[in-house]
Amino acid sequence: MSKKVSILLIYTGGTIGMIKDYPSGTLKAFDFNKLVSNIPELSQLECKIESISFKKPIDSSNMDPSHWVSIATIIEKHYDRYDGFVVLQGSDTMSYSSSALSYMLENLSKPVIFTGSQLPIGDLRTDAKENLITSIQIAALQENNQAVIQEVCLYFEYKLYRANRTTKINAEHFEAFTSLNFPALAESGVHLKINQNYLLKNQKNKKLTVHKMMDTNVAIFKLFPGFRRELLGAILNTPNLKALVFETYGAGNAPTDDWLLSDLKEAIKKGLHIVNVTQCSGGSVIMGRYSTSEELKKLQLIDGGDITSEAAITKLMYLLGSGVSHKSFRTIFETSLRGELT
Repeated sequence: MSKKVSILLIYTGGTIGMIKDYPSGTLKAFDFNKLVSNIPELSQLECKIESISFKKPIDSSNMDPSHWVSIATIIEKHYDRYDGFVVLQGSDTMSYSSSALSYMLENLSKPVIFTGSQLPIGDLRTDAKENLITSIQIAALQENNQAVIQEVCLYFEYKLYRANRTTKINAEHFEAFTSLNFPALAESGVHLKINQNYLLKNQKNKKLTVHKMMDTNVAIFKLFPGFRRELLGAILNTPNLKALVFETYGAGNAPTDDWLLSDLKEAIKKGLHIVNVTQCSGGSVIMGRYSTSEELKKLQLIDGGDITSEAAITKLMYLLGSGVSHKSFRTIFETSLRGELT
């Protein structure tokens, strides 16, 4: 008889962990040890579910790299004991957190699935139950005694996405996330359909390595018509700044003003890593396609390809924290490490 699959829920905070106190109408934190009594459907899942909560659950707007390290450390500590992990957090910064964890957990061979909800678990029309139940079900999937999912994912409203491909697109709809540059890994309908050919696999059965150094000397600058030289200058000259996500128009285009090109050239000369990322939700940077990106190509900006801004900023933190040499930085950034780039 095969052993029962065991799943660890990691609750960091967020709407999904709230329950309405009906007499007062206020939301209060939920005791995850009483999970099954609040969601009796969980007892139908053929897996053992245990939970661990942050001592002080936080709103996801307060999430920062120190919390990502806490999540990674919990997974590292319990990695051998559980077959899968479901991380519950607020949706606002979930794409950042889950992208960061994808880099921090190298050689992952078990599922780490982020989920949350737009409405609290006790709400009449809540999306929390479906998101939670299906996330656990997906995390528990096994084939030949191996996890079907072996990467960091995000599950929301019937779709499982590769985490570092996601962006939050809606603050009101249940369908809060999308992944425009990579197909869903699974879809939940009457049947749970897993798109096997899109999944990442830890081929070499290498041991999990957890990276906990994230360097936050990074910034994002989003171009807009009429931005002033002083504004960009203030960012480029930020003390200790090491890398910048440069959010350009369309396929990686920017104005061709002499001052802009000379300021970027000077910043690169001083050692700043500048990544060209499109501000479009979908599509890719193709430097040189138009004359407005030809100059950026000549400056040797790092090509962000079809990476999301969330995956780009967290990848920069990860690479800088890992002490990647200046010489090989560009090549490594332009290489897909966890399926974040096509």
